[in-house]
Amino acid sequence: MRAPRCLCAICTCGSDYLPYDIVKRPFRIQEEHKPKTGEIELGTTYQKDYNAHKIQPVTLVRPLERKHTTGGKLDTIPTYQDDYRSWEVQRRETSKVEHMYHPPTAKFGNTTTFQDDFVPRELNPRQSFKPPCVAKLSDVPFDGTTSHRTSYIAHQLEPKFLRSKEEYKPSNQPFEDLTTHRNDFKGLPGQLAKSCKPENAKVGSNVHFNGVTEFQDRFQPWLVSVREVRKTKEYVPPPGNMDFNSTSHLDYVKHEISPAVPIRPVSNGRRTNAPFQGTTTTKEDFKSWGSCRQEIIKKQQEIPKPTGKFYDLTTFRSHYIPHQIIPAQSFKPARAIVLNSAPFQSETMYRIEYTPKKQEICPANYPSPPGYVYVNTDSHGHKFFRQLTPEFSESNINPIPKEVAVVS
Repeated sequence: MRAPRCLCAICTCGSDYLPYDIVKRPFRIQEEHKPKTGEIELGTTYQKDYNAHKIQPVTLVRPLERKHTTGGKLDTIPTYQDDYRSWEVQRRETSKVEHMYHPPTAKFGNTTTFQDDFVPRELNPRQSFKPPCVAKLSDVPFDGTTSHRTSYIAHQLEPKFLRSKEEYKPSNQPFEDLTTHRNDFKGLPGQLAKSCKPENAKVGSNVHFNGVTEFQDRFQPWLVSVREVRKTKEYVPPPGNMDFNSTSHLDYVKHEISPAVPIRPVSNGRRTNAPFQGTTTTKEDFKSWGSCRQEIIKKQQEIPKPTGKFYDLTTFRSHYIPHQIIPAQSFKPARAIVLNSAPFQSETMYRIEYTPKKQEICPANYPSPPGYVYVNTDSHGHKFFRQLTPEFSESNINPIPKEVAVVS
């Protein structure tokens, strides 16, 4: 006989899941360490098998350092100071000739190189060798024939194909608003899952708390002594007058110092009552020239301005000859619709090769799952069922239908 199974294990959609009680793992108590009695044998295989050998110190190959010391006095005079003797070098006299500057006494009346070499000339404009910009007029009449006009062949256009607008024909059958969900879904009554959450019962009381807290129990008030305040002493000014004499005032000896004599020569200023002559050498020698602004050199207009009335006639209008346009012949095939009397084949690869698969309903949606017998319900609300044998299920219980409705 098979053991009963919970409905949570039979369910395939997870709608009948109820939580189980979580059992804590048993804690393993660590055994107390008990030291062994007796002494520890510290002997190793290395100590037993190792044979000690006598080792002699290694002889040094390097010779010993010999220090040569003398009892004489050290002479600290270097060879440079002992051998070098300073020579008496006499300073040579300068052969530079001294030139004393004597300012000129005569009045400056010389002309500059610019005044000597520069000769003022009149501005003569250069002759222009640019060819005149004159339009050359032709006496031959204008020929308006082009290669397009001579080679173009006009072809007649066919009338444009107009497609007739199809008339809308409403359907005579009424609109079926029944969806696959409304058609196939059948709601089965079921019990709601019980909540394992404990009730949120508020524990409250209006009675005043008279107990002792952990803070009041452990932290007792300490007696703190009052801090001693140090009194400041009153300021008592010293008696007598203050002596402002410093060491500089007492020990300083005043000397009579004559003012410094300036090295600058004394200017002998002569004051006269005559009026000031404001003429200088620059004003006397450099007279102002009468200059006038040069006029702009303008070119004379070679093309005279028109004086008559403006005729609104262009060369294109005067020489244009209108021709009759012949449309080009179209070699495009005719757009004729070929009608077919055969019926339209609406079969697709999806419709031919598609194989519908049957969807099974979860056994938990039934009040009593087919193929199972109710046994009992535990304290947590889990229902246990026992699976029937194939012989018993075929004779007494209705078999599971082959065609099952779709559950969305």
